[in-house]
Amino acid sequence: MRPLWRCLVHVALVLAGVALATPAMAQQPIRIGSFLSTTGPASFLGDPEVKTLKLYVDKINAQGGVLGRKLELVVYDDGGDAAKANGFVKRLIESDKVDFIIGGTTTGTTMAVVPFVEAARLPFISLAGGIVVVEPPRHWVFKTPGTDRQSIERIFGEMKARGIAKVGLLSETSGLGQSSRQEAFKLAPRYGIALAADETYAQKDTDVTPQLTRIRNAPGVQAVLVVGLGQGPALATRNYDQLGVKLPLYHTHGVAARDFIELAGRAAEGVRIASPALIVTDDLPADDPQKPVLAAYRKDFRDAYGEEPATFGGYAYDALMIAVDAFKRAGGTDREKVRAAVESTRNHVGTAGVFNLSATDHMGLDLSSFRMIEVRGGEFRLSK
Repeated sequence: MRPLWRCLVHVALVLAGVALATPAMAQQPIRIGSFLSTTGPASFLGDPEVKTLKLYVDKINAQGGVLGRKLELVVYDDGGDAAKANGFVKRLIESDKVDFIIGGTTTGTTMAVVPFVEAARLPFISLAGGIVVVEPPRHWVFKTPGTDRQSIERIFGEMKARGIAKVGLLSETSGLGQSSRQEAFKLAPRYGIALAADETYAQKDTDVTPQLTRIRNAPGVQAVLVVGLGQGPALATRNYDQLGVKLPLYHTHGVAARDFIELAGRAAEGVRIASPALIVTDDLPADDPQKPVLAAYRKDFRDAYGEEPATFGGYAYDALMIAVDAFKRAGGTDREKVRAAVESTRNHVGTAGVFNLSATDHMGLDLSSFRMIEVRGGEFRLSK
């Protein structure tokens, strides 16, 4: 009997240890890693992104977390520098041991880290606009903003409807700018548009008057399209106004923030932008499926920070909500299960649009996610 007694005691101790360990394991946080451009040329994109992630991680934790576990946010500022982004993502993977990554404010920083994320087999949702992020699809990489291709398609569609056939193109040399330029050249013939001028500028340029002068002087130009993000397009808009150019001026979704109007000043008046709907929430009809989501996000952001949110913050909101939903459907943080859950996201109404992802579409947004918007009276308004 004595050996049996010892065996029973051993089993009881093991079971007690399991019982004690299980609650402790259940309380381990779900770690969300992020690298964002909260300083540097893309800071007016990165700033609302980090504010949004912090706001909603706190809100989710106050409501009990996810699967009974708290979210823990680990954020680094890459300043828009691809080399820094690489270093921070390595740290997130190897030292911080995160369960999921949300970040990549720009296309350049995103594409720099893709090989590391793929090698680590870690789910990653980018906040960058370039189509190269998801085309071709990569097993572990997703994105929430609509693509530069869609933004340009929306603009070219409107130009065609307005009888505009010759366009001057001014592209930033950033990752998004280069990708957008390539898409513009691919798409223009489909819409009967000729790119009659093709100029570029760098993110750190302080004057683009020479490029705009050449565009203005190009024979037959009827409108100008600027593709870029952050402060550069606002500078181009001011220079455009200083030159007295009266042709229609278009921008893609890299400027969809109140900061653009503030930086461009009166020169922003009349500018036309292809953008998600967040910045024109009040103009949307009551039956628009996105309106409740947009209104709730805008209220939360205003209450927390006393300022208007930008579409870029909305991309972070969408990424976090898709990730949280994936954790729930996966029943934990198993990487492949979470990745598969993200990929199977259907009819998810977000700030950027209605998401329907698949194995061949790691963004899940169609062209309806972009609205044509113009600046009127110093405000973003739905285009008439």
